[in-house]
Amino acid sequence: MSGLFFILVLALSLSCSSSFLTPKPPRKQSSPIIKRLNSMNPDSLTIPPHTKHDPDCADFRTGYPPIEAYETGFLQVSDLHNIYWEQSGNPSGNPVIVLHGGPGGGCPPSYRTYFDPEKYRIIMFDQRGAGQSLPFAELRENTTWDLVSDIEKLRTHLEVDKWVVFGGSWGSTLSLSYAQAHRDRVKALVLRGIFMCRRSELTFFYQEGTSFLFPDAWEKYITVIPEVERHDMISAYYRRVTDDDPVVRLEAAKAWTTWEMSTSNLIPNEAKIAQGEDPKFAEAFARIETHYFVHGAFMRNDQQLLEDVPKIRDVPCTIVQGRYDVVCPMKSCWDLHRAWPEADVKVVSDAGHSMGEPGIKSELLKATDKYADL
Repeated sequence: MSGLFFILVLALSLSCSSSFLTPKPPRKQSSPIIKRLNSMNPDSLTIPPHTKHDPDCADFRTGYPPIEAYETGFLQVSDLHNIYWEQSGNPSGNPVIVLHGGPGGGCPPSYRTYFDPEKYRIIMFDQRGAGQSLPFAELRENTTWDLVSDIEKLRTHLEVDKWVVFGGSWGSTLSLSYAQAHRDRVKALVLRGIFMCRRSELTFFYQEGTSFLFPDAWEKYITVIPEVERHDMISAYYRRVTDDDPVVRLEAAKAWTTWEMSTSNLIPNEAKIAQGEDPKFAEAFARIETHYFVHGAFMRNDQQLLEDVPKIRDVPCTIVQGRYDVVCPMKSCWDLHRAWPEADVKVVSDAGHSMGEPGIKSELLKATDKYADL
């Protein structure tokens, strides 16, 4: 018995010794901001009372009248890319740059109605490959940091010192990216439908999550992709929207775009869903989105925009979020709020994703009015 005990002790000793001798892989270190977020007490943060679409409310807003652009043009931002830009409102007003969603969505004229035309100099542009920018649906030289550079080139071209930055959905991603890179050029931020292009966000919308809420639209979305490829829908779609066959490209582009249009409103909007069938809009939208998403928006890591919040915590900011947004879920807004408690968060309790939903539009208008005299 004592001999057996001695053997067991010896074996245990050798095992322990070998564990000290064997090098262990370094433990992955979380960034300081992520550590802080994980340790925060949610009770120390508050989200303001939910706002609701109520046309009878005294401060409910419906938008400014439609206006025309007073100047348009193209700016050569690289040997390959020419971006379309326009200005409307007051040429001597407070400059605001509007960053559209997608990526690949383009800026429609309706965006001008979110700003007081007597107080704002409204500047909009179509990002690389989108809208009227050339070349159409081009993926080369098309990254987040190319777009950030384009914003600066446009600011210099139009002789703007500082401006308010307004962006929703992908536009919120680009707004945060730009502000964190060029803090000294930003007066204030108005963000809507927070999206940071993290893998968890993409998976929820394009792989499994929203599918539980819109199973009818989901069936149409997955039909284009063979079952064997459905474990990674973004990559499967990317292969098709970049295919050499224009028929394959267009079929996939329409299905991809229709999925997003079908889920963007709390109450599905038939006119928006029909936009998914527009060949030109769908091709740019689907090609550029999948290009950005398969490359993780060209961020250094999944948490970059949260990690860099300290660079902009002193910037005045209003965030408007639909409670039932299934394209850019409330979780992303909450994560940003935890990292940036100084930002003013408005949660619209009867809205989804679209900036055109009444409650969201009303809150965005109040936000732009708030910063009109900066």
